[in-house]
Amino acid sequence: MAGENKNKELRALISLLDEPDGSIYDQVREKIFSYGLDAVPILEGAWENSFDGLIQERIENIIHNIQLDDLYSELNVWSQSGGNDLLKGHILISKFQYPDIDVESITRQIGSLSQDIWLELNLRLTALEKVKVINHILYDINKFSGNKLNINAPDNYYLNVLLNSKKGNPLSLGALYIALAQGLGFPVYGVDLPRHFILAYLDDISPKTEATDIEDRKVLFYINPFNQGALFTRNEIELYIKQLSLSDNKKYYSGCKNMTIIKRMMGELILQYKNSGNQNKVEELTRLMKAIDS
Repeated sequence: MAGENKNKELRALISLLDEPDGSIYDQVREKIFSYGLDAVPILEGAWENSFDGLIQERIENIIHNIQLDDLYSELNVWSQSGGNDLLKGHILISKFQYPDIDVESITRQIGSLSQDIWLELNLRLTALEKVKVINHILYDINKFSGNKLNINAPDNYYLNVLLNSKKGNPLSLGALYIALAQGLGFPVYGVDLPRHFILAYLDDISPKTEATDIEDRKVLFYINPFNQGALFTRNEIELYIKQLSLSDNKKYYSGCKNMTIIKRMMGELILQYKNSGNQNKVEELTRLMKAIDS
């Protein structure tokens, strides 16, 4: 009965969304907003049944802000829990652009990839051989690849787009690679390299909980997720750093925490939206960044 009364109240408030007085409309909007995600299905139903452009626009705005507020809370909870679950963080970032993202479908797709890799593994495999299995399943069988034609498009960062198109940028492909590897118990981490993103296979310590000294762990070799999982050594990074005329920095060679990857992903998205002139997205993402930093 309480739910029915709540829905009646919501519908009554929604019926006032054509209010011409701005101050009264603001009060109505804030009251609807206070219902949170519970209001979204009813708002969507009202949108479908309305032929008034103003009402539809106001409903869209309210839904968007409710979802943005909920995403802020989810990111904050993820961050406060340690931010180790990279897959969860990547899904939350994707919800920024795609709030109705099908999390169950994504989880199934990731699970299927993980199972395909697991079926090819055995206890005798070396670290190099394990990576070759991941590369085979990810790049040869499932045809994931770098989007070299449109590398700066914001959509390249979102996990659902990556899984559907099989194309992404170094950061999204790298995050997927890490999530699969760590899920199988392999100590693969990101390397926060300027203008590029690569992976490091560390000494075999369980990655289930990230050690505070992750930057100090020995790197066995590096992986380029944007180039079919190609392997390389520290020498190539040193050459790359010299080409960029950058000062040497320990973090350019060391594994980084998964939280760092999500922060970088958000920072790069802000830059891409800024370059395209989408100030609204810039402001919204800047606000969401505070959920992780707080």
